[in-house]
Amino acid sequence: MTDHALLLVNLGSPKSTSVADVRSYLNQFLMDPYVIDLPWPVRRLLVSLILIKRPEQSAHAYASIWWDEGSPLVVLSRRLQQQMTAQWTHGPVELAMRYGEPSLETTLTRLAAQGIQNVTLAPLYPQFADSTVTTVVEEAKRVVRDKKLNIQFSILQPFYDQPEYLDALVTSTQAHLTQDYDHLLLSFHGLPERHLKKLDPTGGHCFKDADCCRNASPEVLATCYRAQCFSVARDFAERAGLPDGKWSVAFQSRLGRAKWIEPYTETRLEALAQQGVKKLLVMCPAFVADCIETLEEIGDRGREQFRAAGGEELVLVPCLNDDPQWAAALNTLCERAPVAL
Repeated sequence: MTDHALLLVNLGSPKSTSVADVRSYLNQFLMDPYVIDLPWPVRRLLVSLILIKRPEQSAHAYASIWWDEGSPLVVLSRRLQQQMTAQWTHGPVELAMRYGEPSLETTLTRLAAQGIQNVTLAPLYPQFADSTVTTVVEEAKRVVRDKKLNIQFSILQPFYDQPEYLDALVTSTQAHLTQDYDHLLLSFHGLPERHLKKLDPTGGHCFKDADCCRNASPEVLATCYRAQCFSVARDFAERAGLPDGKWSVAFQSRLGRAKWIEPYTETRLEALAQQGVKKLLVMCPAFVADCIETLEEIGDRGREQFRAAGGEELVLVPCLNDDPQWAAALNTLCERAPVAL
């Protein structure tokens, strides 16, 4: 059977490190209503203000981590695509980016032209958020609707609690965990608190107390990004045999003045250094491929901050990237992805 494609979807990247390409990318990304969930006129004004200075700053950051082959995120995603091509036996394996190229629209249109009618859509995000999973699914549906494509989707659900994913995560970090280190920080991408509150099906659970994530019901957990992150951290620590006190969780990549989920990574880096942590490991389980948020934000700026606060060594643990066990795990997860209604 060769009529069932697998479509891997990651966030995306600027075409190059030029300020113009970075501005174009940031504009597309930040104008997504699932990313900045404000009314269009307010969002347009806010993004226009951000685009005055941010593209130049971001271009410098991208240039500091750019590879000869291109954007690390895109290069690593393509390597995973190659791994998946050997695993997925039902048809072609394609790669698209939610922002930038290759776009979902271009890729889905090409698949439909090839006669593909069934696509397993795989947003490469372990945890659920509107700004990651929902926007990928909605954009794919929009393309099919607007282009009148004869395509039916099976959709990979967030896999933060799936044993195949967790086992691959532990295996991929084993070489680092067997070395001497003082503490492991699991740094997840942050979100504004309002993103979580508006998805709370009870209307009153999120942030009502310090243990709201640990006490989340299955109904709340299904859409609570923060609770899913803490779940990953606990399951990872248990599988890896990490003792309490040897690891902690934080959230990075804040943007704007809104209240974001805590604890903040930069605050945690400083506190750990001041508590006497000398060798710190940092892993970023919200990402399956290394990118500007891991390589530059943690690997460069985070390392500088940790050292300035009194720490000695910060080691960035690589993401899953194109790890063979991760590719096998992802294949298994995609095989059982449910058909969208």
